[in-house]
Amino acid sequence: MTTATDKLNRLEINKAGGKMIADYWENVFAARERGQKVVWYNGSALNPIFQAAGMAWCHGEAFSARLAAQHLEGPAQLAGSEYGYVGELCSYARTHLGAAVLSQKRSNGSGNGPGMVGLPEQEELASRLPTPDVFVNAYAGCSTGQQWDDISFRVFGKDVPIFNVSMPFFWSNRPGEGYMVGEEWETSSRYVADQLRELVTFLESITGRPFDWDAYRQNMAYIKRASELRQEAMKLCRHLPAPATFWDWIGNVAHINFLPANQELVDFYAAVLAEVRQRVADGVGSVTSERYRVYFDGFMNWNHLGLLSRKFASYDVAVVAGRYTHHAFWQEPQLIDPEGDPLLGQAMNNLLCPMNHSTRTIQQLVLNDCDFYGVDGIVFHSTRTCRAFTNPQRIVAKAAREDRGLATMFFEGDIADASFYKDEVLESRLTAMLEGIDVRRARA
Repeated sequence: MTTATDKLNRLEINKAGGKMIADYWENVFAARERGQKVVWYNGSALNPIFQAAGMAWCHGEAFSARLAAQHLEGPAQLAGSEYGYVGELCSYARTHLGAAVLSQKRSNGSGNGPGMVGLPEQEELASRLPTPDVFVNAYAGCSTGQQWDDISFRVFGKDVPIFNVSMPFFWSNRPGEGYMVGEEWETSSRYVADQLRELVTFLESITGRPFDWDAYRQNMAYIKRASELRQEAMKLCRHLPAPATFWDWIGNVAHINFLPANQELVDFYAAVLAEVRQRVADGVGSVTSERYRVYFDGFMNWNHLGLLSRKFASYDVAVVAGRYTHHAFWQEPQLIDPEGDPLLGQAMNNLLCPMNHSTRTIQQLVLNDCDFYGVDGIVFHSTRTCRAFTNPQRIVAKAAREDRGLATMFFEGDIADASFYKDEVLESRLTAMLEGIDVRRARA
């Protein structure tokens, strides 16, 4: 009997990529032993700046996602709940804030708080983050982001310096305004670039040494090349059968998002591209019997990555692209000029968060992707604690049905809180959508 796992053909290179991620986190956990300053940040990918400043960096969402993917989020979320953070709060923030509470307890040698009995092994990872020397916030399109670091600042007694980068939202509601065009785009990009220059000065005061501009330019050159390779590989998934899927891109999103910018990063994505190209040449698909292809709109449900990839494969569905993977993470590398003004290219990419656009722009981006990849429908992950991502989804779904004739479905879940996902709901709605696609094909 063929199982769901048998129908999956994941990219082999992602296995090697997993070690890179594990090594990165071990390096973060040991930062204090090396005498490195530690920065906690959330939102935009500012790590090339931190790297050039000689700091160790922890991306809040990344750490929360890692805990959830490893099913180790429980102690951090429980600690957050005991501290007073409600379950409807962004589960990225709630998990990371809980980890902050545990890290502070570990640093102070105070041990477990109430309710933590019975979870020592899981708590171990959640509390291993070295306490921060500084907070940096640069969150585009999310009001929770700014409050997240402000509350972290309070958890540590307001004793840790904090720097906020203001990220304007792209309303694009005037003639000539839109995705990477118009006065709003130009003005906002320069505004953020100026703040990043101020951030560099701020970090010099934290580290006590001059910022290494040569290292930063080299970091941005690595980022640009890695992103170019990643973008080329993802675009090859328009081929039938799809050589890789959304789940594969989720599996290697960490690398472009927060791992060190270096030749190893470039080599990794070169290997990803090589494997995808070979699959295209050999006619090998990521789903062994692809009958349907869909687009995924929503944040990743990190608690159920394996389950979801197997579930869709069991129905012969190739999830070929998604707003989360394809419209974030240095997705416009041509904007980066390492020899000119790399801070401006960084500012531009940081602003292009998939939540930082008007609904009209998001609709345009999603439907253009659907056309490019030739999908049959869109699966919307209605992420319970991320309103910023889910707000435009109903309007986008309506346009997909009426303007493109695409099938759509919604299922509920979350980014890091497993309790909001119900497998039976996904199963019944996915089945219904695929039946609708079959009917449409029969009538064509």
